[in-house]
Amino acid sequence: MKYITLNNGLKMPMVGLGTWDLRGEKGKQSIINALKTGYRLIDTAQMYGNEDIVGQAIIESKIPREEIFITTKLNRSCAGYHEAKKGILRSLKNLQTNYIDLLLIHEPYPEALEMYKAMEEAYLLKKVRAIGISNFHNDNYENFISTCNIKPAVNQIESHVYYPQLSFKQKMDNDDIQMESWACFTEGRKDIFKEPILIKIGRKYHKSAAQVALAYLIQNGIIVIPKTSHLERMIENINIFDFNLSDEDMAQIKLLNLNHSLFNWYD
Repeated sequence: MKYITLNNGLKMPMVGLGTWDLRGEKGKQSIINALKTGYRLIDTAQMYGNEDIVGQAIIESKIPREEIFITTKLNRSCAGYHEAKKGILRSLKNLQTNYIDLLLIHEPYPEALEMYKAMEEAYLLKKVRAIGISNFHNDNYENFISTCNIKPAVNQIESHVYYPQLSFKQKMDNDDIQMESWACFTEGRKDIFKEPILIKIGRKYHKSAAQVALAYLIQNGIIVIPKTSHLERMIENINIFDFNLSDEDMAQIKLLNLNHSLFNWYD
């Protein structure tokens, strides 16, 4: 596993497990399987309604808590200072942990700065090891980072080979904020697994199109959290650190960029 150092010195795994549609006993077992496979970053959110199974899976895995990096996100129900304070306590209880490694605001709500004040307090009290944002773009991003007291460590946004947002990545690099991808496989909006360019490049390294797609983001310094409940895909997705895409490969993949969101998130 490769790690990246956030702006407060905290090390974060570059590949994690996304859990947005994992539910119940089957979902819990998928998370346990991921942890046993070597995943150390688990990404959840209050919006997903599965913080409880994430917490229970970590306990049942018997892997020391300090080895696991948990990300969760506050949703609209936490929109406000007091609401966010309650939301943080709720997440800690659901996750059955004394601290959250990374806490994000899920979307740029009008009350985001009020929410963030509660997050900053939780950070200073060490209930949270890093704080950040998700889906903040353009004016939402600029206005937020120029106003908050503690600079966000991470901004989690849509990023995949068809819309990598590399120019925004450069902007965040300049601001010392780490970019993290959601929808690294497009969530079915495009059949990335059958993309000819990715398949062709993968053959050179005996890798799948999915592994090439992840490697492209990783080599651009972007954290990825591919979601799967299938053990074989978990193993495949994490085995991407034994090869490096060439400059020519990177240039070919860059041509896939459509320069627009597949989710209309930023319109």
